[in-house]
Amino acid sequence: MTLPPLATAADLVAAGATGTDAAMDMALRRASARVRKYTRQDITFVAGDTVELPGGERVLRLPQYPLVVSGSHPLTVVEVIDIGGTEWTALEDRDYSRLGNELTRGYPWQASTRLMGWPWNRAQGVWAPKVRVTYSHGYEEVPDDIVDVVLDLATMNLSNPGNLRADEVAIDDYRHSRTFASETIGGARLSRSHKEDLRPYRRAAFSVAPS
Repeated sequence: MTLPPLATAADLVAAGATGTDAAMDMALRRASARVRKYTRQDITFVAGDTVELPGGERVLRLPQYPLVVSGSHPLTVVEVIDIGGTEWTALEDRDYSRLGNELTRGYPWQASTRLMGWPWNRAQGVWAPKVRVTYSHGYEEVPDDIVDVVLDLATMNLSNPGNLRADEVAIDDYRHSRTFASETIGGARLSRSHKEDLRPYRRAAFSVAPS
């Protein structure tokens, strides 16, 4: 799945950056990749994404957020039991409750149904060892603070497209030396300030296997 850049060339021009269309496109793609790698989030809206998650606990946390659930973007949760290839579709408000990107199994005293989770004789409801979830997630419009970070990184990339540490520019009989900041060498890197801005969007690391 190829995700679009988190900002546009028009945004970059409005921020005062200059460069060829190709250079701007590459700068935005590289900056967006840095932000996504740090946050571990797609950020842009993705419809009908399918992942297999490890269960075995009462709370199942979906890796990408915000979670989007509507009539045109349903949430499908299927428990997969390896023995015999059995699959069970869990239903919201019957088998689990949803809060944000967390799906929580009910306690067994709520009803004598699958609320007890897997396996049925557990003291409290838990998810099956493997759960397959199809869901939509992300932002229709990228938040401004994320756009700001992407534009900042992209501008730094454009300021030093050759990845030079220093160069000399000759203007008539005058030679001017420039030394580039280390973060612009080999591709702009996130600063401490950037990471502070992105921290609310960052997901804790855990293993997820796309199906």
